[in-house]
Formats: sequence, C-alpha cells, structure tokens
Amino acid sequence: MRKLILALAVLVPAAAFAQTSPPPAASAPPPTVGGKPLVQVGSKKPPKESAAPKEAAAPKPAAGKKGPPARPLSIAQRLQACQDHDDLTKERLVCYDAVYPPQPKPKPAAAKAASECRFVKEEDERVTCYNKFVDKLPILPR
Repeated sequence: MRKLILALAVLVPAAAFAQTSPPPAASAPPPTVGGKPLVQVGSKKPPKESAAPKEAAAPKPAAGKKGPPARPLSIAQRLQACQDHDDLTKERLVCYDAVYPPQPKPKPAAAKAASECRFVKEEDERVTCYNKFVDKLPILPR
C-alpha cells in the first residue's frame, strides 16, 4: 500500500509537468505545406467610413445592447405592417405609399398586383386596392 501511494505521488506530478508545452521559439519559420507557407484567413474588416458627416450615419444601438444586424423587411412584410393602422385611414395610406410611392395615371387599368395600386389617383380607392392584395397574403413572421 505504501509503495502504491509513493508511486502515485511521484507519477502524478511528473505527468502534469509533461503536459505543459515549452514556450514557442521566437525565430521559428512559419509552417509550410508542400514548400508553400500556410495562409491564415482572418475575418472581413468593415469598409472604411467615407468623409460624410456623422449626422447622416444610421443610428447605433445603445451601449450594451448588441444583437444581430437587422435584415431589411420584404415588401410583403412591410405591407402587412401597414395593417396595424386603422382600416381606411390616412395613416394606413401613408404607410402603403411609403412602400410604393404613388404615381397617378389619368385612367389606370384594374390593378393586377399591389405594386399597381400606386397608379390609382383617389386616396380611398388606393387604400381599398392595397387592402385587397394584402388581405390575401399569408401571415409572415416579423
């Protein structure tokens, strides 16, 4: 029993000492494969900021609140977000017009897509036209 304890007392510190690595040599050549040096790939650096004024830059999140960068919403998601406003109101029309700016034509044909509602001149008809298409969309995640 004493011999076993003595052997463990000698071998355990020796094993721990053997696992430590020696300090790296300062003048060691870089590793190579096939005679060519290995290339280290780093992370992409963001592009340098232009000399534009700082006021025009996008607002930064508050300190300590870091999250993934926000992806731009699709047109369908932006149109569905407009339905948060009361039906047939000016706010909803302004929201729709932000997605598709109005370009009235003298006599537009019947709209076949939500993007064609911008050609309707009357505001009430334009809101109704947008609602017709947005109500048919499946509910998308926000």
